[in-house]
Amino acid sequence: MNFKKNIFSIDSKKEFEYLTFKIFHYQIKNNEIYRNYIRLLKIDPFRIKTISEIPFLPISFFKTHCIWSSKKKSIPEIIFKSTGTTGIKSRHYIADLLIYINSICKGFEYFYGSIETFKFLALFPNNRKNDSSLIYMMKYLIQKTYKNGSRFLSYKDRISMKEEKKNILIFGLSFSLLDFIEKNKDPIIGYEKEKNIIIMETGGMKGKRKEIIREELHHLLKKGFCVKNIHSEYGMTELLSQAYAKKNGIFRCPPWMKIYIRDSEDPLIHREENNNKIGGIDIIDLSNYLSCSFISTSDLGKKINDEEFEVLGRMDFSDIRGCNLMSF
Repeated sequence: MNFKKNIFSIDSKKEFEYLTFKIFHYQIKNNEIYRNYIRLLKIDPFRIKTISEIPFLPISFFKTHCIWSSKKKSIPEIIFKSTGTTGIKSRHYIADLLIYINSICKGFEYFYGSIETFKFLALFPNNRKNDSSLIYMMKYLIQKTYKNGSRFLSYKDRISMKEEKKNILIFGLSFSLLDFIEKNKDPIIGYEKEKNIIIMETGGMKGKRKEIIREELHHLLKKGFCVKNIHSEYGMTELLSQAYAKKNGIFRCPPWMKIYIRDSEDPLIHREENNNKIGGIDIIDLSNYLSCSFISTSDLGKKINDEEFEVLGRMDFSDIRGCNLMSF
């Protein structure tokens, strides 16, 4: 089956479920780490009949193992590394970079429309890094729209909206956006009523500032940029897809990505039927079919309904759970 083509054309719940099981069995066959993890859980993968029964691999395995489902024996096209402030960094071995590019473009356009209509202004201090999936995404979007004036910003820049006909998206790490408005008391010149402008945050404070709740962050950014809403992006090194929130931190996924909330006491139980219950976030990302599409993250969250969810923070001792099952 041509997964690369089919996952980005999903348009129904039935198609998502069909491809999810196809990819699950593909990864059982081709991903030794995932297959052995399920074996150690004493679960027979061929007796799994519903998506909620599928085991999710703890995200910490990306720090200790090569998570690889490709039939090809060639070396990865690129290895994305996490930017955590302490400890071992995650590594995501990418067998086919075009899958990530498709996910970037089709995911963004699913929520915001044509990329070509945007001017991207990015606030990422370490934008020369070549192994960050987030920096790669921004470089790709900037390169694709450079004729629109897309570029990386410095803290000295001011943004002019005078005679601007393109949609402007200012995208940055949370601490970078806060630094920018603190160093530029009037950061945007010449626009009225938020015309054509989106402020999008991602990535937290990365150890640069004290962590604050999203409501406080958005309050500061709305005041600093003089806008009514702050958009958010939710992604990570270990995934090739992103979820987006257009206001209030309420995220939605593209059609090939889905969120589940696992029980805080038993990580193998999902509370799909109980919205607004807080638990660990598990993610199906079908674009990860050449690594692992079933990831149990270290984030806490809750589902609002079948389409929307919130991210509430990080779990304590997040690197511990699941690690003691495998030591090879």
